[in-house]
Amino acid sequence: MTSFVPVRSALLLLSLVSVMGMPYTVLMPVISANVLHGGPHALGFLMTASGAGALGGALYLASRRSVLGLGRAMATAATTFGIGLAAFSFSRSLWLSLLLLPIVGAGMMITMAATNTIIQTIVEEELRGRVMAFYTMAFLGTAPIGSLIAGIAADRIGPQRTILLGGLACIAAGMWFMYRLPLLRAIVRPIYVERGILAASQLDGTSKAL
Repeated sequence: MTSFVPVRSALLLLSLVSVMGMPYTVLMPVISANVLHGGPHALGFLMTASGAGALGGALYLASRRSVLGLGRAMATAATTFGIGLAAFSFSRSLWLSLLLLPIVGAGMMITMAATNTIIQTIVEEELRGRVMAFYTMAFLGTAPIGSLIAGIAADRIGPQRTILLGGLACIAAGMWFMYRLPLLRAIVRPIYVERGILAASQLDGTSKAL
């Protein structure tokens, strides 16, 4: 099932975001101490700001009444996540960082949860467990690899440039997924019609099935 193009594309996007973007969390203590010149309290505020954004992203997804359009939400969230990271890498102010990190947290949460929702919607029942194992590996399994790479990169070029490169990579990943959306929609549309998510009368090639 992971050879199914929509599932493969979604897992690849999530893996790229996890490897390149998520390591900002392990670099946060260095940023807090060496760049923002704060202590444990500053670090706590920074992580809280990111968590608040993640909560907002979760509430946004919970308020949606349909999975239609989640593909665009994924692409937009991954791109926004990257933009937030890139902007955060230039911040030298604690208050500016506290304003940027909710954007980062929301982008991360929407990308992760929307990917989960789409995969669970289109995958066949008998393959759900196996595909979700790949989802877990794409999100949690790749994070330590990203942290290792980020640690090595931060030692060579500095934590800010490392976060900046990660953000740029996430922007590129989001734009790549957005470019593939028309193809993915064409594949997913019949599945949504079969499962009653999309009415057959909307099978005209213009509906945003993903």
